[in-house]
Amino acid sequence: MKFLSIAFTCVSVTSSLFFAQNVGAEPSAMAVKGYQTYGLQLEQLEYRRGDENEKSISWDAEAFVGTDEFKLRWLSEAEYDTTTSNFEELENQLVVQVPISAFFDAKVGVRADTPAGTDRWYGVVGIAGLAPQWFEVGANFFVSETGDTSARFDVDYELLLTNRLILTPSAEVNVAFSKDPEIGIGSGVSDVSAGMRLSYDLIDRSVSPYLGIVYERKLGKTADYSLEEGEDIEGWRAVVGTKLMF
Repeated sequence: MKFLSIAFTCVSVTSSLFFAQNVGAEPSAMAVKGYQTYGLQLEQLEYRRGDENEKSISWDAEAFVGTDEFKLRWLSEAEYDTTTSNFEELENQLVVQVPISAFFDAKVGVRADTPAGTDRWYGVVGIAGLAPQWFEVGANFFVSETGDTSARFDVDYELLLTNRLILTPSAEVNVAFSKDPEIGIGSGVSDVSAGMRLSYDLIDRSVSPYLGIVYERKLGKTADYSLEEGEDIEGWRAVVGTKLMF
């Protein structure tokens, strides 16, 4: 499949860059760079309540293993509608990640979307890291199995009100460079979302319950597709949840 060929090519290029950077490195330096890391964290695990008695459970999770120089990551995002007992969104990514600067990493891999309805597979290329003023930013480019292309940009910031009380604003924008009517996506900016969560570090950074609010809006032809299906195109959600880190 075309998107898998693209993904595997990018993996090969990324791996070559990694080994090229480390050929000739001192053993002691490689020992530090090759320090083994692994973990599991749920950045968001929350219950959402919206207009017209909308109720859902949502998560944003990841597991990783590897070193600071070469890491394998599994990323999962979902929203499960408890009223209809369906996944409105269900996305999983498997990527490899390497540093490209002191504050940014590059990643490449595959993504699978398997919500209620039509499934989609994608090749993924992206970067993630810390921008000036400690904003956490990410940019991803996707190529689907049908040849459609899209991008996602996200940013969040942790504002420490005290050593334990943290206010985290966040935003995400999805852009489609071609339409995919089968999954209800039109070309252009397809949707935006923004949130604000106030968390408290109950046990260091391992357990941090929070309260917050989320706004979501579909735009352009994507909004038209949703209206044709009788779905809402925007809404506010109150959320309660916790961050977990292992």
